[in-house]
Amino acid sequence: MKICMMTNTYLPHVGGVARSVSTFTEAYRRLGHEVLVVAPRFPGKTSRRAETGVERVAAVQNFNGSDFSVRLPLAAALSGRIDGFAADIVHSHHPFLLGDTALRVAQGRKVPVIFTHHTRYEDYVHYVPGNSPALKQAAIELSTTYANLCDGVIAPSDSIARLIKRRGVHVPVAVVPTGIDAAAFASGDGARARKRIGLPAGAFVAGHVGRLAPEKNLGYLGRALAELLRTEPSAWFLVIGSGPAEGELRDHCARAGVADRLKLAGPLTGRRLHDAYRAMDVFVFSSQSETQGLVITEAMAAGRPVVALRGPGVSDVVRPDRTGFLLPAKSPPDAFAAKLRELAGNRRLARAMGRAAVANDYSAERCAARALAFYEEIRRRTRPRRLLSRGNPWLALQERIGIEWKILARNARAVTTALAS
Repeated sequence: MKICMMTNTYLPHVGGVARSVSTFTEAYRRLGHEVLVVAPRFPGKTSRRAETGVERVAAVQNFNGSDFSVRLPLAAALSGRIDGFAADIVHSHHPFLLGDTALRVAQGRKVPVIFTHHTRYEDYVHYVPGNSPALKQAAIELSTTYANLCDGVIAPSDSIARLIKRRGVHVPVAVVPTGIDAAAFASGDGARARKRIGLPAGAFVAGHVGRLAPEKNLGYLGRALAELLRTEPSAWFLVIGSGPAEGELRDHCARAGVADRLKLAGPLTGRRLHDAYRAMDVFVFSSQSETQGLVITEAMAAGRPVVALRGPGVSDVVRPDRTGFLLPAKSPPDAFAAKLRELAGNRRLARAMGRAAVANDYSAERCAARALAFYEEIRRRTRPRRLLSRGNPWLALQERIGIEWKILARNARAVTTALAS
């Protein structure tokens, strides 16, 4: 099968969507499929191997102070490589920008389009000028109506599948999480990472991995971990990632007088990331904007218990009191710190929870196979309609005009919803 992946974020950008697209792309290729990734240019370098089969489009970098790129209008449509690839299926990873291009490409090729609902988009409107409750409602409307313009939708977790169906998504939905290389995370060398980063061998290390961005609720995590470090002399806080919320973590630890036990290691990938997970005694997570919580799955594959706030995606993965602790979303930071102190004082419990944290169901190959099966299902469902369109030039023209009208109507409806709210 020839699969065209269209995404607004991709390597070398560090984030869940970019990692998901990369993981599925590599797994598909290992299974014998051809993949073309269409993505904006990002600052930074990737290997020649990583750029194989990638079509880059012009983009505005660091949009509105974020670490996202925004592709320039029509940039992807100018590329003959997309037409020459002759995809059998188009997989869109965003409901706007290149997402609109995905609809046009799929309609032009007479192939199905699949959309992965990676994100609760209403939690990201602070990157757009005019952030407001009305804009959040518009984001919900935009993603829901976009999903219904596609032939099928992939949800990364059961909780997100239920959520988008409640919001009105009526096309077929399949639950397919992003897979991981579980063996690679299990084989990390924690002692090597501690030595490299500067963590004492006997320290109790609470670790976090991810983009350090406002939507990740890092102010809460900073307060909770500062409280842990203040009351537990053996505790250290290891953070893997970078972003605008980095200063907030520093400030909380500085005010508590424990800044010397905060280690900001920056973004890590590959073997260094695997080692870093194994350097932790517990993985901590407070985000309420997740659809899967991929980093939680990685931490569990590394054999680490999780302490997190209950929320979408997270609750699908962590088994309370067996693979970690899940606290109510409104829990105060000192309650979160108390659970960490419990594990710091009972290393045997922490190790037992880590051993129970298996992630075999999330292997990259298994998840890729589930996605490919959904592709085939949607291809079968849509085949009669597509054959009719291919044999009728007038109907094909109507569909081409129709998709432009539907995109315009969707955008207008989102604006109207925002104004009405």
